[in-house]
Amino acid sequence: MKHFNDLTSNVLFETEKGFTYQCDATNSIVVNFADSISTYKVQDFLIFQRKVNSVNILDMLYDLSDCADAQLIETTKRNFSHKLTICEIVQLRELLNGTKFTLNLHSMLCDLLDVSLV
Repeated sequence: MKHFNDLTSNVLFETEKGFTYQCDATNSIVVNFADSISTYKVQDFLIFQRKVNSVNILDMLYDLSDCADAQLIETTKRNFSHKLTICEIVQLRELLNGTKFTLNLHSMLCDLLDVSLV
């Protein structure tokens, strides 16, 4: 269990359905969602986050066909490839958007501290 605690010591954001953390050894963001783990460089993470946010939830809700109940979400490097329901897409959005907010906040704080130290 110590290994798990070491990995999650740099948790960026956590929800009931998953969490993200920063891996300093590989300089990447690790997403643990729906019992799957995927790793991304920061630029790839931002592309994935935009892709998940681009899913039109309203169209899925109003479409009464069975095929609209879930959508395949995958990344270009095959780090993540799952058919997710509407609820799971919303939960993944929450996790990814919270992580992006944390990264932006950290970046702004570092910039502010760098300016005040000069």
